[in-house]
Amino acid sequence: MASGLYPSGIKHIPPRLHRRGFLWYGVNLEESGVVYQKRRVWLSLCYAFLVFLVPWERADGSTLNKPIVAVANYPLKYFAERIAGDTVRVTFPIPSGGDPAFWNPDPNGVLAFQSADLILLNGATYSKWLDKVTLSRGKMVNTSRAFKDQYIAEKDSTTHSHGPEGAHAHAGLAFTTWIDFQQAIQQAEAVRRAMERLAPEHKAYFDNNFSVLKKDLLALDRRIEEIVGSRRAPPLLASHPVYDYFARRYGLNIRSMPWETGELPSAEQWAELETILNDHPTKWMIWEGDPHPEAVARLRSLGVGSLVFDPAGNLPDEGDFLSIMRRNIENIGVAFQASH
Repeated sequence: MASGLYPSGIKHIPPRLHRRGFLWYGVNLEESGVVYQKRRVWLSLCYAFLVFLVPWERADGSTLNKPIVAVANYPLKYFAERIAGDTVRVTFPIPSGGDPAFWNPDPNGVLAFQSADLILLNGATYSKWLDKVTLSRGKMVNTSRAFKDQYIAEKDSTTHSHGPEGAHAHAGLAFTTWIDFQQAIQQAEAVRRAMERLAPEHKAYFDNNFSVLKKDLLALDRRIEEIVGSRRAPPLLASHPVYDYFARRYGLNIRSMPWETGELPSAEQWAELETILNDHPTKWMIWEGDPHPEAVARLRSLGVGSLVFDPAGNLPDEGDFLSIMRRNIENIGVAFQASH
């Protein structure tokens, strides 16, 4: 007679197979060429019972009973993962390569948000797509709610087109809130509170992780202040109207243009730039990403250098939120070194 949990007659138990994200087991109950059907039924019932006693496992090793947290942009994904670790499953259903603020909802992405236990939003009218979908209000958290009275209204409305989201306008409220690192801390704290409501048994773990994240964000904030200091900020141009909160927090003199990273400006845009330079004589333009080489060369001929400050709204090709912001800060530092 076989010892252990299994009845006699089992010659082989193959490894577990992942099918559609669940655990399945195959058992060969053949003994001397005879299949013991009753034993197979009995054992199948045992396994079915066990499936309901233990967490179900997906092919990637995560478990089905982990809370699912859907996020509206990459900074919130980073904050959620830093704070919650592997106690939750963080999903960012918006494709890479575009601006998450202007995402055109697709069925799979919408379903991912609807299936989540918690939905972390940026606020400040960031997710323009929200009025196109139906989500549970009880699951949604506006992470910038604590400073909503400090939202910045856009002075001018500009409409342009780039990426898969097509034409869109920058109007209403400025929404790149997290590049004011004091505001980023408040958003991360909102994430912590939401996680504690979702999984209160991990409160101490969340608190500790948030404290470490807060130190990292404070270090970014201090580094910018060190660079700017008490010096008068030089006039700067931005290729896109996304630096409002950054400029306000650190006292920067930034004027925005409706230009696109990687594209050549039109003749009209070059003419507009030359007019702006008469009353805003800058030596630097800030880009969201690597600019077109011909645009860089022509700007240089006008006495304007180029530097990159990536807001990191979407998943980066390399690095993470912290490393990108550190690089951004050092890039901005070049403009201040050259002006003194």
